[in-house]
Amino acid sequence: MPLIQVHLDRALYDEKSDEIANAIHEAQVDVLAIPANDRFQIFQPHEPGELRFDPTYGDVDRRSLLVIQITMVARYPVKLKRALYEEIVARLEKDAGVRHEDVQIALRENHYEDWYAGF
Repeated sequence: MPLIQVHLDRALYDEKSDEIANAIHEAQVDVLAIPANDRFQIFQPHEPGELRFDPTYGDVDRRSLLVIQITMVARYPVKLKRALYEEIVARLEKDAGVRHEDVQIALRENHYEDWYAGF
């Protein structure tokens, strides 16, 4: 049960939140083979000036910032996690028009005993 938190500009949220949510979720389903109904996402839209970043860090032409924080059980190999990142940014670009240069993904892992999911 990955828990997804997304920080993004309010305007982008208002215009493309459904496309962004679907792109992230579908990437998880396809790459991690999670069940289609395993969808837990928290969107945190921000007003202008609340997301601060260096537009050239790492020699990247960053124009905006969309941060995806993924919390999930430590069970996937590095190769699969990297495939997930690549699939997320590819889908965001294709489905929501979000440039891959404007996406940052951070993954936090924990263990099964660290979760309560209502059952």
